[in-house]
Amino acid sequence: MRWRLPLALALIVFVLDQATKWLIVEVVMQPPRIIDVTGFFNLVLTFNRGVSFGLFGQDAASWQPYALSALALAIVAGLVVWLSRVDHWLPAAAIGLVIGGAIGNTADRLFRSERAVVDFLDFYVGSWHWPAFNVADSAITVGVVLLLYDGLLNSPETGKSMQGLGGSKSQGKEES
Repeated sequence: MRWRLPLALALIVFVLDQATKWLIVEVVMQPPRIIDVTGFFNLVLTFNRGVSFGLFGQDAASWQPYALSALALAIVAGLVVWLSRVDHWLPAAAIGLVIGGAIGNTADRLFRSERAVVDFLDFYVGSWHWPAFNVADSAITVGVVLLLYDGLLNSPETGKSMQGLGGSKSQGKEES
């Protein structure tokens, strides 16, 4: 169980992310435009050369996609090590979501001609728009929220999911 669930989730996220990006770029956004879906949601086409929310995306240097990809792959490697120590399904699933999302966005930076991440989901209220995002970003966000939930609400004293991360059933009790 340790590897099956998180790797399946990572693969599902990666495939859905790449499939939706292909569909948006090659079919839906030909020609590129804003598609009003509801009073709070549009489909758009943006290429994010920066990091989260487009930070550091203006005037991106030619080496930046490779540096960001190397950083993402290093984080994925660290997550795989963490995953090897997790004994509970919730953090394992969360790590799988983050890994799938990170690999999906890294694939864009390395293999798309724009050397940028495709973002297309645009939520807004009035004239205020949340930065556009994609399936990979959503999976990363859900994974991080689940990790926070697990770390904050599943205490080591209960013997739940923090085992393998330094927590134990006897943590917080003095041993004689």
